[in-house]
Amino acid sequence: MGLFTKVEDRPTPSNVYNWRVYLYSIVVGSAAVMIGYDSAFIGTTISLPSFKNEFSFGKLSTTEVNLLSANIVSCYQAGAFFGALFAYAAAYSLGRIRGLAVFSAIFVLGSGLMLAANGARGLGPIYAGRVLAGIGVGGCSNLAPIYISEIAPPAIRGRLVAMFEMGWQVGGLVGFWINYGININMPHNPNGWLIPFAVQLIPSGLLLVGCLLVKESPRWLMTKGKRDQAIKNLCFIRNLPEDDLYIKEELYAIDENIERQMAAGGLGFWQPFKLLASSRSIQWRFFLGGSLFFWQNTSGINAINYYSPTVFKSIGITGTNTSLFTTGLFGVVKTVFTMVYLIFLIDQYGRRKLLMIGAIGGGACLWYVGGYIAVANPAKHATAGGQLSSGGISAVFFFYLWTAFYSPTWNPTPWVLNSEMFDQNVRTLAQAFAAANNWFWNFLVARFTPQMFQTMGYGVYFFFASLMFLGAAFVYFLIPETKNIPLEAVDRLFDRKLKASQAHRIVWAELEQEEEALRAGLESGSVEKEAVMQVEQV
Repeated sequence: MGLFTKVEDRPTPSNVYNWRVYLYSIVVGSAAVMIGYDSAFIGTTISLPSFKNEFSFGKLSTTEVNLLSANIVSCYQAGAFFGALFAYAAAYSLGRIRGLAVFSAIFVLGSGLMLAANGARGLGPIYAGRVLAGIGVGGCSNLAPIYISEIAPPAIRGRLVAMFEMGWQVGGLVGFWINYGININMPHNPNGWLIPFAVQLIPSGLLLVGCLLVKESPRWLMTKGKRDQAIKNLCFIRNLPEDDLYIKEELYAIDENIERQMAAGGLGFWQPFKLLASSRSIQWRFFLGGSLFFWQNTSGINAINYYSPTVFKSIGITGTNTSLFTTGLFGVVKTVFTMVYLIFLIDQYGRRKLLMIGAIGGGACLWYVGGYIAVANPAKHATAGGQLSSGGISAVFFFYLWTAFYSPTWNPTPWVLNSEMFDQNVRTLAQAFAAANNWFWNFLVARFTPQMFQTMGYGVYFFFASLMFLGAAFVYFLIPETKNIPLEAVDRLFDRKLKASQAHRIVWAELEQEEEALRAGLESGSVEKEAVMQVEQV
């Protein structure tokens, strides 16, 4: 099978893979640009001399600076945690697209508020603004992957949901490099630190405009009884007429899924909570989805994202410009390997293999970096001129190799899995839970990383490396492969009677048999008539 071969769940017209589905995924996925930028720029911004001078960091002790830095960074994650939860209500009442518009507007408000901070007013506007910005990105991190998964054809669903991660990396790349440019070109400008804060307004404003161009999810419209609009949107997104067999099959699957939801108690706001409380199977899947973000965040990625100057200093890299340049290069490596993931890996090699390879390879790299720091202690044995020793160069190489293992595996895949592993009746609540999990663990890492480096030293790397190895075991035993499986059939993969390593093969064989029978029924007209009668009864 070639790198660009599509594995289809059923015969699929080429029209389905049209520019509209890609454009909508890019527009909605751009929500992650503001998330990635906000995650990347803050760590290097608070290390800028202009920021330190404005807020008198030079008068504070190391412990006080670490505490202030942790508070500035982590209040954003605290807001994002609640934003992810609030997004459930927005998605239920407003839909995916209007919900995105609301949360992008909240982000714009928070970004503007941060610009009011200065030495006289103190850090209060930055704290408040970052909480609001966090609420905005929390909501967007819930809604964007759901929308993309709901409009994506199964054969390219992983690739399209990964547009969200690609947006994250593009934003992060800008966030990592912007302060390097400021420190090089505006080293003595006392207001230079305001520029990276102001740039936050650009991606959020563009998303707000983009929401006006995107059609609502047909699956959400169907749950709201807006069948005619749902069919119209689906036909537009698929670029097919309503009487096409592919459209009929997809509508049949959606109708069957809604019928199951109605039989289980209805489509009300509280129904997903009731299903979660009563179903061990759904509880198990919630646990798996939330746990993926635990393993993702305890890989060390956000310690590096938010405190990259601290991380590179521990390896022996000194000087503001050198540290910022090294951080920018880290962003380049992340972005390049995310593109590799998007184009070559996700829909060809699936989710399980990539997660296990990334965890094992990344863990080994961190063990090497931690071992070098333990033996060489570069922070206390700096070389002349601040140049890295040969051992330091090797540590930097393994750090970037860790980035190459992590970026195309654990960075995007938990988002892809959580967007597709739940049935329609609990998908929005499940994504809210998963996104909240991401921001909760993100908050803990952001809040305590400075203290961890101060007290644990090289042990931080051993800590994250050990957790990466444990994450590989978690995936092997508990996470089934989901690639190419239609959303309405994903439930079967999580049957506890099936081993995670065998579930995809078994379910795929069942789907092939059922597809043959369904297609024959639709062509004869018997299944279509039966489906219409069932929907009318519902």
